[in-house]
Amino acid sequence: MSHVYRFSGVCALLMAATCVFAAEAPSCKQVRMGVANWTDVMATSAVAKVVLDELGYSTEQTFASEQIVLTGIKDNKLDVFLGYWSPLMTSSVVPMVEAGQIAVSRTPNLTQANATLAVPRYLFDQGLKTFADIAKFKDALGGKIHGIESGSATNQQIQAMIDKNQFRLGGFKLVESSEAGMLAEVRRAESRKAAIVFFGWTPHPMNVTLAMNYLTGSQDALGPDEGAATVWTVTRPDYAQRCPNVQKLLDQLTFTTAGESQMMVAILAGQKPEAVARQWLKEHPEDRQRWTAGVSRFGSELAQQ
Repeated sequence: MSHVYRFSGVCALLMAATCVFAAEAPSCKQVRMGVANWTDVMATSAVAKVVLDELGYSTEQTFASEQIVLTGIKDNKLDVFLGYWSPLMTSSVVPMVEAGQIAVSRTPNLTQANATLAVPRYLFDQGLKTFADIAKFKDALGGKIHGIESGSATNQQIQAMIDKNQFRLGGFKLVESSEAGMLAEVRRAESRKAAIVFFGWTPHPMNVTLAMNYLTGSQDALGPDEGAATVWTVTRPDYAQRCPNVQKLLDQLTFTTAGESQMMVAILAGQKPEAVARQWLKEHPEDRQRWTAGVSRFGSELAQQ
């Protein structure tokens, strides 16, 4: 998929000149942000909200499933979403991009992510190491694979494997739940050393708090390279033109898996995402400087070298 970024080229005509643009339209002051109920997206979205609010914007967050958020952007009820996991969500996102209903920012906000099926390490050690091994443990697993919330692209891909009887999964049932609900089931199984297959991803503290292994041999069922992923920011299709200052921040708002995981640990421990974001910004001034380089306060004239 080609991520095309459109921005005014006026300054390109003026060599070594500083171009000054009028301030953004008043409508840009309110940033309507969709947030999926995933801890990683809560963390990054909280950082974006804190930085935007400090710059004089008014950020309103709506928490919903990925499909509701994407539809909200398409219907002009939301402006921004920091949680497009590619390629897991590509089948949902690409048609909307091609129809001119949403746009994808020019740079991912996270690279070196990973998302695929996983098992507790004791089950891995018993021989459930690949997608093809799942069917061999059907009785122990109760014929279940544990996914995330209903309607997610991830669950659709898992269900597609079941419907096609891929890896002999035809008799399995997908258990849909929230991130927290799924992980609670994993911990209950772990306490009994029971068999369970679940959807796992990096960055996430589960990789530290759970002794777990990712399955291989997926045959690209959940994306190439055994679930390798990048995370992108999605906006309204005309957002870069209407609100270039916010878009500049969004394009520069990039994270690391280690950094996100640290923030997620605090959130899962009960701290509010915005409080975690403020603490992160306090402790990592270099991130704030990098993210806000060349970004103006709302209402200021916008300059571009």
